[in-house]
Amino acid sequence: MLFSSSLLAIVGAGEQPSLSPRRLCLFNTVTGVALEELNFLTSILAVRMNKKRLIVILQEKTFVYDINSLNILDTIDTVPNPKGLCAFSPSLDGSFLALPASKTKGSLLVYNVSNLRLHCEIDAHRSPLAVLSLSSGGTHIATASEQGTMIRVHLVSDATKSYSFRRGSYSSNIFSLSFAPAAELPDILLATSSSGSVHVFSLGSPQNQRSSGLLGSIKVPHTINDALDPAQHSILHRAVPAGVRSNTSIRKIDKFDETTTPEHVVLRATISMITYGGYLLEYGYNVNHQNKSSWTLEREFNLLTAETSSLP
Repeated sequence: MLFSSSLLAIVGAGEQPSLSPRRLCLFNTVTGVALEELNFLTSILAVRMNKKRLIVILQEKTFVYDINSLNILDTIDTVPNPKGLCAFSPSLDGSFLALPASKTKGSLLVYNVSNLRLHCEIDAHRSPLAVLSLSSGGTHIATASEQGTMIRVHLVSDATKSYSFRRGSYSSNIFSLSFAPAAELPDILLATSSSGSVHVFSLGSPQNQRSSGLLGSIKVPHTINDALDPAQHSILHRAVPAGVRSNTSIRKIDKFDETTTPEHVVLRATISMITYGGYLLEYGYNVNHQNKSSWTLEREFNLLTAETSSLP
């Protein structure tokens, strides 16, 4: 869906001839009319949109369209990308597209799809990439590798690493990364994994601004640097059953003066999580003036059995 508009981009799963995975249908939900169809030689693995661009991801090619005229603007040859990994910023000011750059290591290419040019290449991990996520303003990109122990955040403008967070010491499949909505630096970053937990990382002082004293005069290896990172890290254990895929979205961030709420809450986030088991969960995440966090499950729906009228 293009934001909250009536425009849907639909790709079939192949059960019927009319629902080919090689065909993209742009559909108006108000009129019930198919506006346009685009056909490709291989299966469509991902689709992304903003108000100016339509991005279609195939295994070895990525197509950039003008979303209004549907004229093709660029074709990007990529490394084999069977999972359709990509990240796309909805912002028109920072309209960036990120794609994997290697099959053997965690590097990525960032394209400016407004100017139709390559912006930068980022070497984020030693292992191949598993997840990419751009902030809503297009200023930061978060990545995780197939190993799943480290999550890194880079500043898109100059491709420098700003944060490095340790999710855990054992390997795990990272299912999703999600920034809080923000025009510039988001307040928090969420991660979900195959362990069933939700991780929240506070985007406080970047690592390249925190070194002081003796450490500030020594070149510290990345592995030690990662271990020293004093990130604010909160975990909601067993949010979903282990192994069940999930995706999260931070719908809203509210900030308060610590004296305005009885609990001295300074930050409150509304977090939505959808699972491949068919559940929609909505959590409230609070941080108080002492940097202590708490979670509240506010709503839960079984999407496979719920009536349409019961949904918010």
